[in-house]
Amino acid sequence: MAITPDWAATAPTLVLGATALALFVFDSIDPDSSNNPVLAGIAFVGSLAAMGVSGMYLAAGVGDPAVVLYGGQLVVDGMALFFSFIFTSVTALVTLASYDYLEDLDYQAEYYMLVLLAATGMTLMASAGSLAVGFVALELASLPSYALVAFLKKNRGSVESGLKYFLIGALSSAIFAYGISLVYGVSGSMLLEDVAAGVADTGLAGILGVGVLMVLGGFAFKTASVPFHFWAPEAYEGAPAPISAFLSSASKAAGFALAFRVMVVAFPIGDVVGAIDWVLAVQVLAVVTMTLGNFAAATQENVKRMLAYSSVGHAGYVLIGLAALTGAGNENIVLGAGMIHLLVYGFMNTGAFLFIALAEYWGVGRTFEDYNGLAKKAPVACVAMTVFMFSLAGLPVGGGFLSKYYLFAGAVGAGVWWLALVGAINSALSLFYYSRVVKAMWIEEPTGDVQVTSYPTGLYVAVVAAAVATVALLPALGFFSGTAFDAAAALF
Repeated sequence: MAITPDWAATAPTLVLGATALALFVFDSIDPDSSNNPVLAGIAFVGSLAAMGVSGMYLAAGVGDPAVVLYGGQLVVDGMALFFSFIFTSVTALVTLASYDYLEDLDYQAEYYMLVLLAATGMTLMASAGSLAVGFVALELASLPSYALVAFLKKNRGSVESGLKYFLIGALSSAIFAYGISLVYGVSGSMLLEDVAAGVADTGLAGILGVGVLMVLGGFAFKTASVPFHFWAPEAYEGAPAPISAFLSSASKAAGFALAFRVMVVAFPIGDVVGAIDWVLAVQVLAVVTMTLGNFAAATQENVKRMLAYSSVGHAGYVLIGLAALTGAGNENIVLGAGMIHLLVYGFMNTGAFLFIALAEYWGVGRTFEDYNGLAKKAPVACVAMTVFMFSLAGLPVGGGFLSKYYLFAGAVGAGVWWLALVGAINSALSLFYYSRVVKAMWIEEPTGDVQVTSYPTGLYVAVVAAAVATVALLPALGFFSGTAFDAAAALF
């Protein structure tokens, strides 16, 4: 479906940006205000509107054919809109949950502005048609994230995590930028399609190979893949819990959105493999990432830190979407499966971190033992957390079961059955540490005297909504799977 004028195809990005500006105007009029309902309402309605536009565009077929803007610098197609739906749905849940989390904190307008500006950068990352736009969009998404991690200014852990995240992020951005410069030097262009044409017959295979590796390293940082994952456990543990949810779900999906487009369009397998077999590199990256992430998560006693390492493991699963591009003819199935897993992961992982925010609101600690007997005092919330845990493990209680099935089946179809085997073994391992949370909540006897005296509206609704969406995606994933496979096929 065509849309007129062309710039209207970027409506999700424009809505998020306009909402951030509206918050800025409101705060400039009354800078000392901590009017939580108004600020949270503006942010939530804006992100919900952007999600609605993204979903409407997807259902209407906008982006097929792709809408090309500014000479190819921006490309709005099915994949861009699919990822925009993921970003905006996570942003809506996070802004809703933050209503209660920020109840007694200052700088609330700045908090919501930073969240929406980061989401704006993420939507631009999904639509980037050139390496230059991809880099600028990545920085727009990253810079607000550094401040959000360090938002709890009186909390030493939060400030320390923000500083570490910033330093590692600056290093990875430098690596990414230098990789882009090498690719530009070889191809003579920043546009992804022109890069593909420029590297087809290059005599500078060594320089190109180094450039591709450095670009891949930049993506590994953004997706918290090994060996660039060190920032994730620190940042997720020190950040406000809603921001941990935002970074581990939306920010990770944004990194993959840009990686999928750049690696597939700019560095086609047949043309670049002479310089460097990046598919083999991603295969190694996927195995190491999912294995290290799951084994590290299994050794944790802190639930929030366990989820942080778990998110590293899930990055390894999604990397199968690139690692299985072996030329077997099912490229759209494999890449689409990665997109589908990120959609489901956006709800179940966001919900899990928001449950931790809810537990923190009640004064519950962060260890597994602190969760003992919590189901007796908050059964509805604990049912939601049980859904998140089992769906993350790949059991058929939520969409995580089908999304992992698509990924592993795609790997087998691509001839890399051993990737699916490693993924299945890691999923089995993950059931061990996910079930520890469920066991603590439902089976163990309470060890402390935690009183659940109130039910924060925003947090509770966000957790329940994420659980409902996770369960609903099990039977409804067929609608999104067709869209994801078609969007992935358009890249090849």
